[in-house]
Amino acid sequence: MSLLDGRPLAAAIGEQTAEEVSRLAGLGVQPSLAAVVASADPASAWYLRSLARAGDKTGIAMRELALSERDAEGVIGALDELSADASVHGIICLTPLPDGLSLASAAEHIAPGKDVDGASPLGLGRLAAGLPAFAPATPLAVLELLHAAQVELRGAEAVIVGRSTVVGKPLALLLLAEHATVTVCHSATRELALVTRRADVLVAAAGSPHLIGAAHVKEGAVVIDVGTNVSADGALVGDVDTDAVAALAAVSPVPGGVGPVTTAVLLRNVARAAADANRGSSGG
Repeated sequence: MSLLDGRPLAAAIGEQTAEEVSRLAGLGVQPSLAAVVASADPASAWYLRSLARAGDKTGIAMRELALSERDAEGVIGALDELSADASVHGIICLTPLPDGLSLASAAEHIAPGKDVDGASPLGLGRLAAGLPAFAPATPLAVLELLHAAQVELRGAEAVIVGRSTVVGKPLALLLLAEHATVTVCHSATRELALVTRRADVLVAAAGSPHLIGAAHVKEGAVVIDVGTNVSADGALVGDVDTDAVAALAAVSPVPGGVGPVTTAVLLRNVARAAADANRGSSGG
């Protein structure tokens, strides 16, 4: 079967974003993204580097606020300040966060118009209700990758492994909106392989290296690997054993699959947030 390479799609989205950034520059608007980081997590550091590289290409300004992993109050204060800063159009808060501070609690301090990664409970609620909102970038990237591969989602059986509010739950909502039949698996799911083998579309988002192997996949399925696990030697590995699965199904690789599309989608959201803010400030 084939590998679903996300890099050409990410490049196409990036070109569209760069055009929008150029248009906004003509109006005197510089789209900007601020990232609040309170850990030395390798996966978060890798994501920030990819954002910075893509931001340079699209013309979106990046700002990183590095805080102590014990400074929960500092995280909240930074998010409040950035929300009030008119020069900032998008805000993300990277995990892990200081003890006692959940992403949902932190994201409540991100202004709704700047919540470009759909992290707040308000954004998730609006997504569930079918109201306008920024969807989290990773689930949206999965959907973009499926669309680019011309996967028929209407009536398809989709299985998601992972129920986080960052990927699993919002992706289930997005797939339901595409008229797929959706099952969400998690750590308490019995006989995981029996469930996943039903899937026409299987999304692995459990954060467990090589959790999904050939026994979990039916022939002809489409498998999207959302895993970003850092191995002992510093390499990025997914939740899918790609070598074992590729003989049966079309699969997105790690790295090079969902990751670059996630970055591209997030920056597109920043440009859209900047455009929305400019319309609001100009009364348009």
